[in-house]
Amino acid sequence: MAYKLYYWSGIPGRGEFVRMALEEAGAAYEDISLQKGGDQLVAQFGKDPKVLHPSFAPPFLQDGEVLVGQTSAILLYLGPRLKLTPNDPAQALWVHQIQLTIADMVDEAHDVHHPIGSHKYYEDQIPEARKRAKGFRKMRIPKYLAWFETVLSRNPDGPDFLAGGKLTYADLSLFHLIEGLKYAFPNAMKSALTEVKHVPRLCKAVSNRPQIKAYLKSPRRKDFNEDGIFRHYPSLDKRKA
Repeated sequence: MAYKLYYWSGIPGRGEFVRMALEEAGAAYEDISLQKGGDQLVAQFGKDPKVLHPSFAPPFLQDGEVLVGQTSAILLYLGPRLKLTPNDPAQALWVHQIQLTIADMVDEAHDVHHPIGSHKYYEDQIPEARKRAKGFRKMRIPKYLAWFETVLSRNPDGPDFLAGGKLTYADLSLFHLIEGLKYAFPNAMKSALTEVKHVPRLCKAVSNRPQIKAYLKSPRRKDFNEDGIFRHYPSLDKRKA
């Protein structure tokens, strides 16, 4: 039975982290966002009284009678099923911790363009967004990248992967995170990535994996845009200040 992934159409968003894992594994899955009326199906799904564990917001994954929400929880569930997590429980937990840290950075990237609240348009909070962006570019991006670099450099099995000696869903997620940040903050990321060496190498290796390479060229891969998490507003990515 194919997995069903529920997420909004037209944006990569948080659902993309799940798609990356499914695509790498060559898993059979149904992307509801590609269906006609997909957004309506996503919006109505949690309102069905038969759904005992409704997710607060998409993405959520349906596997038969199992329904899992929250990106990190979905990947924790899929990891062993897609062979994208270590067999050792302690290492599997470590991969989950890395994923949660990636989720933290995703939230911070989102809050740059919505620093007051998601209920307001970006245009209603531009001054605050510019202030938030400066701190994100100057302090948060370098701090997160340094941590990922440390994780890679301290991996006993070598710096090719974040955990253990083979690819995990955290590696795929880090790739998508970096791609999103490069879209949103091209100037800041160009500078920040020169300060690390293992992170860019990992991302390049992920992009060259056969399944991922094919996926990135396919129409299933949604382009970044100004409706998603990673948005490019030139005034938030100044070369100076």
